Amino acid sequence: MVAVSANRLELLQIAEAVAREKSIDRSIVIAAMEDAIAKAARSRYGQETDIHADINPRTGELRLARHLLVVDDVENPATEITLDGARRHNPVAQVGDTIADTLPPFDFGRIAAQSAKQVIVQRVREAERDRQYDEYKDRIGEVVNGLVKRVEYGNVVVDLGRGEGILRRDELLPRETVKTGDRIRAYIYDVRREPRGPQIFLSRTHPQFMAKLFAQEVPEIYDGVVEIKAVARDPGSRAKIAVISRDSSVDPVGACVGMRGSRVQAVVNELQGEKIDIIPWNPDIATFIVNALAPAEVVKVVLDEERERIEVVVPDAQLSLAIGRRGQNVRLATQLTGWDIDIMTEQEESERRQKEFAERTKMFAEALDLDEMMGQLLTSEGFTSVEEIAYVPLNELASIEGFDEDTAAELQARAQKHLAEVEEAFDNRRKELGVEDDVKALPGVTSKMLVAFGENDIKSVEDLAGCATDDLTGWSERKDGETIRHAGALDGFEFSREDAEQLIMHARVAAGWIEATADGEDADTAPQADA
Repeated sequence: MVAVSANRLELLQIAEAVAREKSIDRSIVIAAMEDAIAKAARSRYGQETDIHADINPRTGELRLARHLLVVDDVENPATEITLDGARRHNPVAQVGDTIADTLPPFDFGRIAAQSAKQVIVQRVREAERDRQYDEYKDRIGEVVNGLVKRVEYGNVVVDLGRGEGILRRDELLPRETVKTGDRIRAYIYDVRREPRGPQIFLSRTHPQFMAKLFAQEVPEIYDGVVEIKAVARDPGSRAKIAVISRDSSVDPVGACVGMRGSRVQAVVNELQGEKIDIIPWNPDIATFIVNALAPAEVVKVVLDEERERIEVVVPDAQLSLAIGRRGQNVRLATQLTGWDIDIMTEQEESERRQKEFAERTKMFAEALDLDEMMGQLLTSEGFTSVEEIAYVPLNELASIEGFDEDTAAELQARAQKHLAEVEEAFDNRRKELGVEDDVKALPGVTSKMLVAFGENDIKSVEDLAGCATDDLTGWSERKDGETIRHAGALDGFEFSREDAEQLIMHARVAAGWIEATADGEDADTAPQADA
């Protein structure tokens, strides 16, 4: 029997106690002990020796063995054995087999025992970290309760029972103070493996923290009858939450507010008095945005679906209410809906309409050589461009009060002459910019577009073929809560992303980068530029 510092029973008792204290599996502790004892044995028999320790998990019996590879010619006696020597241990041994040679008992020295202890501590610590990571990585998105363990430079370390979470200063509510020993609730938004162990990141400012608090306070949300569609927060100050009911008999807003506001008040108290607007969600974006701007009243909305932008008209007296203090109301409505919201008063909208009317009137008067009254008449009839007048059916122009067929024909002739002159001017400018004729031959390309291409250094079919869609239509990106618009070559044109993609594909066909298939679709035949 191998002489060790602990007897059989003690080995198992130690493994059991460590496993229970660290909340890890007993087999992991026993495996760590086996590795530690094997390492201590190697310090006696030589580091190159392949020694294995085995602890019986039922009896605690420890066995040590040296593994030797069976070879024809031994070069390293510490790891190899001849076939004859192997067959003394195992009569059927063959070259290439591994033989386990049982080692005699020995006493651990002080240094070997210390080394073994370090191995066990390290393995147990790694197992504890793995257990903690595995336990919490699947709990991202949960609200947890913890005890404030310590506060370091404004960052709060929270004891979660079976792990520690970090609540950074910027994830705490403004003006919120916590001290050691306080109970605190927070949202797990990330769990990462790091060299010093798994890091559990907590937040009290995350929008989903509010959503989870409502789920705890409102049974209808927990049961799935009421669904939270979106949350926008200005932590510690104000928030908006959009809800919808799957049951027509359940009022989603009323369910969240509760009897005399008891449910929403419980969430408000947890969030240090943060005011919460509960808004009914609507699949119609215009209605949803109107709801999101509550308590302000909205008179009119104008949607730009391509850019996900909306113009909202409010009564003059409601402007400050719609915008909110320091822009808070409109900012939260923008976060909640994902659309950019421009707010203007009825007076501003009226002034803008008058300005547009005057500009259109002037444009018709100058382009068609008309007096102001005729220009106003065309504008008031809903015409917005010279092209409309040039190509609208003659009887539509003649049906305008005060017009006859001769007047209508004269107007169309002047409109077509003006367009021809503009076309010639654009073509001359296109040539000056060096835009090739091949680009003009592409379907859907106008002379005005050719000038825009030239001004953006797109001068050949190859240049256009190498463009990405964003190069033509522009793109938007959100930065620091604001949307930044980057202009494209065809900004200002009524040209959708689908149109741009199609034009680029036509250019690639014309450039020979790809070829059109029989059904008119484009098929790749050569490497193409990034789109």
